[in-house]
Parts: sequence; structure tokens; C-alpha cells
Amino acid sequence: MFFGSDNTSGVPAPILEALARANEGFAPGYGADAIMERLRTRIRDLFEAPEAAVYLVATGTAANALAIATHCPPWGAVYCHREAHIEEDECGAPEFYTGGSKLVSLPGEHGKIDPQALDITLQNAARVGVHNVQKGMLSLTNLTECGTRYSPAEIRRLSAIARDHGLPVHLDGARFTNALVAEGCTPAEMTWRAGVDVLSFGGTKNGLLGVEAVVMFDPAKAWEFELRRKRGGHLFSKHRFLSAQMEAWLQDDLWLSLARQANAMGERLETGLRALPGTAFVHPRGANMLFAAFPRAAHRRAREHGAAYYFWPNDHSLEGDDTEPLSARLVASWSTTEDHVDRFLEVIAPR
Repeated sequence: MFFGSDNTSGVPAPILEALARANEGFAPGYGADAIMERLRTRIRDLFEAPEAAVYLVATGTAANALAIATHCPPWGAVYCHREAHIEEDECGAPEFYTGGSKLVSLPGEHGKIDPQALDITLQNAARVGVHNVQKGMLSLTNLTECGTRYSPAEIRRLSAIARDHGLPVHLDGARFTNALVAEGCTPAEMTWRAGVDVLSFGGTKNGLLGVEAVVMFDPAKAWEFELRRKRGGHLFSKHRFLSAQMEAWLQDDLWLSLARQANAMGERLETGLRALPGTAFVHPRGANMLFAAFPRAAHRRAREHGAAYYFWPNDHSLEGDDTEPLSARLVASWSTTEDHVDRFLEVIAPR
């Protein structure tokens, strides 16, 4: 009954087996391995982007920060939702790697940027020239930090507004695959065809030991990214162990199967919680992450039986009125099973 996060699950056997194979013999370092060459072609094919530049790093923070730094100058503003991961959970990494760019947070329901707010903000940005932070880039998150998802049409609308103001677009896709399979579209439809310039293609939250891809649909800044990755300390010497993970993940559509399992368990959890008296959902479920408020008594029973998840946005005391609803975040992963979900729903049910 562990619903703390999808990055706390283990690693599927095919990934570990691929690492064992990669461990045999010798291979060139720093991304010159044969596996990376195959992987680059595979990702280009998946995204229908034959010219895309593809790079690997070990963390989502590195992927986001380096992608943003490559596209936004130090005097630029990065426009993002006020609850975006880069705003709330990166410890200033985007500002650090850009050398001082400013994150400008925008409103919008359920973690999604309001298009009108973006347009008005950009119309009023940098009005007195050199005295202002300049327009830098737009960053979107899919899935959002509220567990909701942007459709390709929504991304296209926001990207068009950004493009009208001369801004490139970054997509933080730590849970990109969960959003993709929930939306039922192609990788191209959710990225470059919708106006995205650079994608942080997340694998760690969907089963990988630790690897994320940065996919740059316009390779013009590829060399700059390489330099920033090296200078920032994120170029792995034994790079083949990153390449091997992602190649195996993409083999036989494993990445899609893992995300479908996580999403299905999120849906099962949502269905069960809806039947629990006194439950309300804080945000609509976009894929595998839920934000729900349910009675303190149910939380107490869950914790007594060893269930793990986060109260959200703040911690709560288990002492007090049994009927008071307390909000929590619950995330299903690729390794969550029906038994895990059903056991959780059983223990929180009223006695």
C-alpha cells in the first residue's frame, strides 16, 4: 500500500537485464557507446523527428535545468505555472543553471496555465526595455503537479501564444508517458507538432533506475547543450549504463505498458475512493496521481495498517474530529497491483 510516489517503485526486470548485458566488456564513454547511437535513432523515430538532438542525464532536475538554460538567457523570464515542478521542487536549479533567469509564475486551475493570463503577462512584459527582465521562454508540465494533464490542443494554444511573443517552449515530461497514454495521442502530437521546442522525457518515474532524455526538436542549440551538460557536471563517463536503461525501456513498448499499468491503478484507486463516504477530489485525475480529501478516521486506519502516502499540501495531525476531511496525494506506479489498491480501500472503509 505504498502510494508515496511513482519514483519509489523498483525497476522492471528487462531494465536490470539490459544493464547486466551492458556491463559485459568495454565501450566508449561519454555518450559514444553503440547503445546510445541506436537509442538516438529510436527516439527520433518515435517522435517522428529525424533531426532531433537527443541527450541523456540521470535526473529530472538536470534535464529541466539544462534544457531551460540552453534556451533562456540570464536576463530572461521563464513563464511557468505557480505550482510547476521547476517553481516548487527544483531548489532554484533553473535559476542556477541559467545564471540568473527569473521564474515568473502564472495562475490557472488544477495546475494548468490559463491562456489568457499568459497572454496578458507577455503583453505587459519588458515594457521599459533594459530595466526589465526580458521575455525568455515558456515551460509547461505534463502531467502537471496537480496530477492533471494538458491535451495536445491545450499545449498548442499555449505554445501559439508564446510563439507570438517570440518565446521557445519547454515541456517538463517527468510523467510524459502517463500523460501520453491517457490522452491516446502520439509523441509528436504532444510535443513538436503542438509547438514544443525541447522536452524533458522522463523515465525515472516510469520504471527506470535513473535516466531522463532531453529531446531538442531544433538541433541548432545542440552543441550549447553539450557544453552546458559537461560544465554542469552531468555528462556521465560510463554513459552506456544510461543508454542501456532507456533502450530497454523503449523496447517492445515497455514504457507504454508500464504507464498504462500505473494509470489503470490510479483509476481503480479513484473509483474506490469515490465510494468512500465524505471523500472529495481536489483535482481531476489526469493519469496515475490523485489528490483527494477523505475523513481523518480513514487516514488513521490507513496509517495504522502501514499505508504510505503524503498529506498535501500540508502535513496533518491524525488527532481530532474523525469526520474532518484531510487532503492527500496518492500516486500509483508501474508496480502497483490490484491487490495493493484493494487492500488500501479495504482498510480505509468505515467500520
